[in-house]
This record gives sequence, structure tokens and C-alpha cells, in this order.
Amino acid sequence: MKQVKIFAGSASGALAESIAAAYGTTLGDLTLQRFADNEMGPSFDESVRGCEVFLVQSTFPPAEHLMELMLMVDAAKRASAHKVVIVMPYMGYARQDRKDKPRVSIGAKVVANIIQSVGTDRLMTCDLHAGQIQGFFDIPVDHLDGATVLAPYIRSLNLENLIFASPDVGGVVRTRAFAKKFGAEIVVCDKMRVRANEIASMQVIGDVKGMNVVFVDDMIDTAGTICKAAELVMERGALSVRAVVTHPLLSGPAHDRIRASCLTELITTDTIPQRQENEKVRVISLAPLFAQAIRNVVTHESISSLFV
Repeated sequence: MKQVKIFAGSASGALAESIAAAYGTTLGDLTLQRFADNEMGPSFDESVRGCEVFLVQSTFPPAEHLMELMLMVDAAKRASAHKVVIVMPYMGYARQDRKDKPRVSIGAKVVANIIQSVGTDRLMTCDLHAGQIQGFFDIPVDHLDGATVLAPYIRSLNLENLIFASPDVGGVVRTRAFAKKFGAEIVVCDKMRVRANEIASMQVIGDVKGMNVVFVDDMIDTAGTICKAAELVMERGALSVRAVVTHPLLSGPAHDRIRASCLTELITTDTIPQRQENEKVRVISLAPLFAQAIRNVVTHESISSLFV
């Protein structure tokens, strides 16, 4: 069996360390040199020749950390690594998965092309904004399900009259899959945007009166949608409202909005490190899931068995 080495990019140091510990090893030594103009130059401080190399890096913010990751892949390939696997818990640009208006790019496809162009052998990620993004790649993609670690926490709350909610029509499939684990029903919030991160109107499709509502989404950015949706379901007679979100971008006013909202709590993961404390945000680590997925890749065992 080839030797396994795990390295961390600068965006995911804490998560990578937890993944390595859960796998039963320590992080490899990597130096990221920066020139005066912020140009990056990563270098491995130990041999990776003939090794299976796993590079852990969420691309948030996307541009700089994606470039850093691509340079890491290139360095590993040039150092004669046997295989290079990207472990990208959060994939930036995944929201740009189609042409939703004229004359725009499909950012997710561009990122897929870049990842493959440097010789990446495999991609491991979690809760892509749209599952079909896997089809943009011509290399194996291990698409992990964040519900594997998030659902047990919801179950531990022992909530009665539980119902799950999608904050928009596009998230219905994800919400239905989550609700199926509990044998529960779902409702949908139909929203209309005037522009990105700004909602013009919203309405609830379904009955939430007397129910404990849990919103399900893949990411939370400025928290405008979730907070408005939470307020709306409480006005419709819900007993409580929570949100389960895999990727906590939490940009701009997000934390202030969550603190001021009627959300009981936001349950999320550590795909993106938190930049400030928030008593309403509960973080559950994905490190054990990624560590087991890495182990299964190395031993050629099933990945889907971890969450199906």
C-alpha cells in the first residue's frame, strides 16, 4: 500500500489537522512562500515521491485559495507523487453552475477545467451547490453528504411535530432527502430576488402552524434568506425554527442578522472556519467523515457506504 500524506492549504489548517488526527497521522510539512506582491509559491518540506497525497483546502475566498491549491497540486506532481487527491470541503464558484441569464460564465465548469488541467487525480468534496456539477469533471469525484453528521444532532433534540423547510424552490430535492431520514414532511419558501443577496418577496408553501421547523440548505452567505424565512414561518404559527447548513460563508452582516433573528440556532460544519463567535451558531466537525472517506479511497472501499 502506498504511503499516505495529508497536507493543509492556508484556508483549512484547523480542519486538515482534525482530519489527519482522525485518520491517525499528522499533517505533512508545507511552506507557502509569499513575494512582496502577494504571489504565492508552495513547497513541500518532505518527500512525497510515490505517495498518495491528499491536499485539504476549501476555496473560500475562492480566487486566492484556488490558485494556492493548484500550485500545491503542481508541486506534488512535479515531486513525483503517485496520486494527488484534492480534498475540497467547500468548492467556491459552485453557485455558477449554469447560464441563468445571457452572456455570463459557468464558473463551476471553469473551476473543474482548472482542477483537471494541473493533473489532479481525484476530487473529494461535500454538498456541492448542485449535484450535477460532478458531471463537469472527467476525474473521479467523491461527493460526501453533510447530513451524515448534521442529522444525528437534529435527532438528538427529540423535537416533536418536526417539519423540514427549503428556503427556496431550488433546494427542494436537498430538503426532501434530509426529511426522508426522519420520515417527515417538507414545506417550501418561494422567494423572488431583485439582485444577488437581496430578496424582494417571499411566501411559505405549506402549513407550519404548531410545528418545529428546520430549514435545510447547502450554504449560508449573508443570512438574509434564512432570517427572513425564519421570521415568516414564525408569523405563520411555528413553535420554533432552526437552520441546518453545511457551508457557513457568513459574509458581511450575516452574524448580526443571525443574532437578531428568531432562529433558535444555526447548525453548521467546519468546512469554512468561523471568523467570530456567535452563541446561536453550533459547529459540528466533518473531520471524521473526511478521514474515513480518505481511508476508503486508499483501501479501495466504498465511499457511498459512509452516507447511503
